[in-house]
Formats: sequence, structure tokens, C-alpha cells
Amino acid sequence: MAPIILASASPRRKQLLEWAEVPFDIIVANTDETFPDHLSEAEVAVHIAREKALAVQAKAGAERPIIAADTIVVLGNEIIGKPRDRQDAVDILSRLSGQTHRVITGVCLLHAGNTFCFADTTEVVFHQLTNEQLQFYVDKYQPYDKAGAYAIQEWIGVVGIKSVQGDFYNVMGLPVSRVVQLLQQQGLLP
Repeated sequence: MAPIILASASPRRKQLLEWAEVPFDIIVANTDETFPDHLSEAEVAVHIAREKALAVQAKAGAERPIIAADTIVVLGNEIIGKPRDRQDAVDILSRLSGQTHRVITGVCLLHAGNTFCFADTTEVVFHQLTNEQLQFYVDKYQPYDKAGAYAIQEWIGVVGIKSVQGDFYNVMGLPVSRVVQLLQQQGLLP
């Protein structure tokens, strides 16, 4: 089978597809990550994933299947994006500390003229963390490219997360088991 195209520069998504032994190439295109105000949180993640896939399709052509994803963090009813700087990262993490939030990843597959999209949600509960712990994490790991200002597979996930309900890998950025099932359903994997 020809490799699919992963429309993402995320090292975590790359790693997860490698672990699943999905053959792929990476092609990325700049994408506007804004969204209409009326969308639900899950629809936001899917909308942005679809825009990423369509941007790569416009750049690379439509011959090969393209998979794209976008991960958002939701605290209450607020979507929390990537931090702007160090202080914003510390502020975001202090708001997540001791709280339950949702991580939603939207996935979009473009294949043979069809579009297949879904969203996966995982609930994450943080322990109460001190300001010193949050500053240590931000200074050492610099999570500026991560929604919610953290990566579950790093130090903060090991010591700061009380529980995870749902797909752990979804929090890393790709609900890879559902992606593999979708690719199999479309005849793209054995």
C-alpha cells in the first residue's frame, strides 16, 4: 500500500503512527486555525483538522489519502489554545491545576473524493500543583507548541495527572486506534 500523507508537523502524531506501523509521509501547509463561533468544541477540532487536510490536498494533490488532526483543550466551556509565552503557559497550567478538563482531537481523512471526520474526547484530571512545579515544567519543557501548555508524556503528565478517562493517546494528539480502524475500513491498511 502507498503511504498516506500525514498533514502534521507534530512529532507526537508522527511517533504514534510509527508505533502503529502505519506507512506515511509528512506534508504540511500553513493553515488558518480560526473557526466560526457557533461550532461546538468537538466541531471546532474537526473544522481545524479538515482545514489542515484541505490545505495539504491543495498543495500536494488528491492522489493519496490525507489524514489531519487538531487537538484542543477545554476547561469548562473555554477552549484553551497554545500559550503565547512563558507567563501565559504558567497561567494556563495554574488554571488546569486541581481541575478536570477535556482534550478533544478532531481527525479528518480525505480519500478517493470522500471526507471522513470524527472527534475523540478524553477527560484529564490534574493534581493540585504548586507554582514552583508549574514554573519548573514550563522552564524545562517549554510547552509553547501544545494546546493547554502541556504534554501528557512529559514530566507534568507523570507527576501531575491524577486520572485519565478515555484514550491516553488522544491526549498526546491522535486517537491512533480509531485512526487505524478508519484506515482499515477504507481499505488503506490490512
